[in-house]
Amino acid sequence: MGGGCRERFGALPGHSGYRGTRSTIPAMDLLVVLIVLLILALIWRGPKTLPQLGNMFGRGVRAAREEADRMRADKDTPKGPDDPS
Repeated sequence: MGGGCRERFGALPGHSGYRGTRSTIPAMDLLVVLIVLLILALIWRGPKTLPQLGNMFGRGVRAAREEADRMRADKDTPKGPDDPS
């Protein structure tokens, strides 16, 4: 009884069972998608406003990193018995 999907249904078509065979393909797909998005943004917004959009995006990423660092620091801080939190 029991068993996993492979025992019940066999191997998936086109799937060898070895997960490491396509390790570089997702990275290439991501690179292609990013290039296409950059070209579309350049066409849509124009070359003059693209640096402003990049600046706003950079500020958002910086703020997110700072908040994540603050959360990690709060989590790592030991709480004493007289600490109200």
